[in-house]
Amino acid sequence: MTPLRGILLALLVAGCSSVRLEDRTTAPALPASALELVGDLDYPPGNIAVSAEGRVFLTLHPSGAPPIKVAELVGGKPVPYPDARFQEATKDRPSFDSPLAVRIDRQNRLWTLDFARYGRGQPRLLAFDLATGKVVHQYDFPSNVAGFLSMLNDFQVDPAGEHVYIAEASPIRQSPALIAYDIKARAARRLLDGHDSVAAGPYTTVTPERAIKILGLIPIRIGVDSITLDTRGEWLYYAPFTGDRMYRVATRDLNDGSLAGEALAAKVENFAPKTISDGLGRDDQGNIYVTDPEHAAVLAIGQDRKLRTIVKDTSCRWPDGLSFGPQGWLYVTCSALQHVMFRTTAHMKAHAPYQIYRFKPGPSGPPGH
Repeated sequence: MTPLRGILLALLVAGCSSVRLEDRTTAPALPASALELVGDLDYPPGNIAVSAEGRVFLTLHPSGAPPIKVAELVGGKPVPYPDARFQEATKDRPSFDSPLAVRIDRQNRLWTLDFARYGRGQPRLLAFDLATGKVVHQYDFPSNVAGFLSMLNDFQVDPAGEHVYIAEASPIRQSPALIAYDIKARAARRLLDGHDSVAAGPYTTVTPERAIKILGLIPIRIGVDSITLDTRGEWLYYAPFTGDRMYRVATRDLNDGSLAGEALAAKVENFAPKTISDGLGRDDQGNIYVTDPEHAAVLAIGQDRKLRTIVKDTSCRWPDGLSFGPQGWLYVTCSALQHVMFRTTAHMKAHAPYQIYRFKPGPSGPPGH
């Protein structure tokens, strides 16, 4: 049996045991009118990062085959960032292949994470100085960290700008993990490989339009995808996309090279219940925000470890990435992947435009995260 056939068989077997997670949303704290439109886009957005000055950066979702991959929103329209040449993948200079996640750190650098078509290209981290638009850091992941069929989905940069923590979702191979990258040492380590806290649960993602399945038969199961840090950078919160629990682990343990395997796994804490989730964010009061694509909602988990719904409205189609901006605004991309994944280009275009919204949840948070 070829490796690809083995993977497809494993997905089919897993799909046979899939169930629907119960609706965990409640009456929202904010009315739908709290959602303010930031921009209408021809292509679905992916992730978003808003600077302290209010500059809005985003990826256009690779599943939508966009002509622009990383953009700055100017006058409500996406402009290629840092320029048009960067949008075409080339081998002789840094460029974008299939970036999805973006973050702005406290050193005013815009970081982009490129999963390179599930590891068929070169998975890569790039950092840009926002003052100049120049590349100030590049790291190409070795194959033993992010190889063929890997998916570097989302990430966080710690407050000191010294470490990057990455969610390797592995939706094809079903071998998810966390990756810790030491910026100064230029060294990456794969951690918690296949641990229960990063593994996909037996759930089918169902939006009002359809269940998300391959060929209408095999439910998509995605491992660790959602990821965020607390404000001090002491705890990493993370969760599988198709999972019902949020986990956390101390960053000092992730950074401790002497901890591996069972020793590190013993440090993982089962933190709280959650919905099917895509993006995560956090505010200065310790609340963890969760985007729920099944129910068009953004929820929060407080330090009491209880879920509460902040905003919920059908206009927020597949809420995806989150970023705080200035003045307490929380930005959310709506990628409407139910109209993109395994759909024709004509279908995707028929359901355009795709939206970015913002709202004020109450507490503020650090811009760019």
